[in-house]
Amino acid sequence: MPSLGARLRDRVAEAITAALGDAGGAADPRLQRSDRADWQANGVLALAKSLKANPRELAAKVVEALTADDVVAAGEVSGPGFINLTVSGPAILRQAAARVDDPRLGLPVAASTGVSVVDYSQPNIAKEMHVGHLRSTIIGDAIVRVLEFTGERVVRNNHLGDWGTQFGMLIQDLRERPELLAGEEEGGDQPSMSRLNRLYRGARARFDGDPDFADRARKRVVALQAGDPDTMDAWREIVEESKRYFEAVYAELDVLLTDADAVGESFYNPFLAEVCAELEESGVAVRSEGALCVFFDDVKGPDGSPVPLIVQKSDGGYGYGTTDLAAIRYRVNVLGATDLLYVVDSRQALHFKMVFETARRAGWLPEGVTARHLPFGTVLGPDGKPFKTRAGDTVRLVDLLQDAVDRAASVVREKSPDLSPEELAVRARQVGIGAVKYADLSTSRTRDYVFDVDRMVSLTGDTGVYLQYAYARIQSILRKAPDVTAAVDPEIPLEDPERALGLLLDEFGDAVAQVTELYEPHRLCNYLFSVASAFTAFYERCPVLKAPSEALMANRLLLCRLTAKTLRQGMALLGLATPEQL
Repeated sequence: MPSLGARLRDRVAEAITAALGDAGGAADPRLQRSDRADWQANGVLALAKSLKANPRELAAKVVEALTADDVVAAGEVSGPGFINLTVSGPAILRQAAARVDDPRLGLPVAASTGVSVVDYSQPNIAKEMHVGHLRSTIIGDAIVRVLEFTGERVVRNNHLGDWGTQFGMLIQDLRERPELLAGEEEGGDQPSMSRLNRLYRGARARFDGDPDFADRARKRVVALQAGDPDTMDAWREIVEESKRYFEAVYAELDVLLTDADAVGESFYNPFLAEVCAELEESGVAVRSEGALCVFFDDVKGPDGSPVPLIVQKSDGGYGYGTTDLAAIRYRVNVLGATDLLYVVDSRQALHFKMVFETARRAGWLPEGVTARHLPFGTVLGPDGKPFKTRAGDTVRLVDLLQDAVDRAASVVREKSPDLSPEELAVRARQVGIGAVKYADLSTSRTRDYVFDVDRMVSLTGDTGVYLQYAYARIQSILRKAPDVTAAVDPEIPLEDPERALGLLLDEFGDAVAQVTELYEPHRLCNYLFSVASAFTAFYERCPVLKAPSEALMANRLLLCRLTAKTLRQGMALLGLATPEQL
């Protein structure tokens, strides 16, 4: 269902053509909504200049052609040749009525045959998830939800760090010191993972401080790569324990990732030698000081010397870039990917630039296949520096989320003191997790932001709680509403808050389209906050249940229902819960 804005853009183009004949047929005027909820065409001035015509006379002809349309209530020429268009009230109400009865709110399903592979979250096996994993997981999840809603075929991909030297360290340490496992707390995903994390740290310290142990650990890596049964059994146990923990965190975050979406680095290990051979045979990679490297004219170090992508080290080992290249080849050739999206922090920009260029040269990113690095900023503490504990350690993600839920419980308890302990726990989780996710998503993807739980769980301002409260308030209105028999009456004049809300609700499709085009979830957040704010203004000035007539009540209940459905659908695309009561 085209929005009123899209229909007006088409009508303006038609009106210009009618006013100028073929001379205006190629014009592409753009429309912007003004603060008065009018529509302003800004293409007439440029067109008039190119045609050496009087802009006000041209604008007057366009207005004359437009006002015959049932969407436009009035049009006027202002200034040197601007056109102000006022959308008719009946058009706004008819559009709202059509959208509210559509499960998709009037948004069509995209006729796309492409496949988007979205790589996000990417935790490391044997390590607890920390604050650094928050943004990749949440942003990636929102992008996946929006793409799937619009009809894209999406492959979720959690690229786990499950291979390498760290596993030789950990397995060798456990084989030499089995007493480390004695007395450790068993049961429960998080305690078990905390144990594994502690064991990894101990093995790391031993590896760094004991050369003999480091040598034995490297031999254990060779045994792992060779498929030694005992080593492989230990590795699988570590991987499975880690994945159970990851799934528990994803469930707490309400993200879509499951074990079926996890593809570790180990999956690509059998392909690495073949990748290197192809690169060397094609001349894309060359040997330099014993290593197999890909060089780039525009990538140089501080001293001006070339900085290559090393795909095979001089000792025969492989780097992260080799695995990423094997992943691209697999995702394009086997999964049929047409779009590769990597939700990874901005520090990896140069790495992905080199990987993508190498893949292009090798023919693994053919014409028609795009690869995009979607960088994001850093989560900062109150001091404006990367978020750390007081001891300087990285903050565990589970601790961060629990703190938000605890703070939310205080807010919910104060707002609804009659909730049972069970109800309070559910609401606190919905509000706390939603607050964390919204604070992250409402920030422009490429910007840093300060993690402030008190601000996140506030009922005022641009917060997830504000959206949840607006939705719950509408549900309260709808529960109290009588069975209104009157049909929606488009001829009842709209008050300014009704008009503003109705026009804004019609822009839902535009907000979703911006996310799919730019991969920027904050644009949907901004839109939903505008909707919630517009509803607050409507609620304060336009009585619903005490409307002076049943017909007017029916019209306002229509706007309430559409607002609720828009908030619920929009928040679902962001992965936020919508409590019926708050």
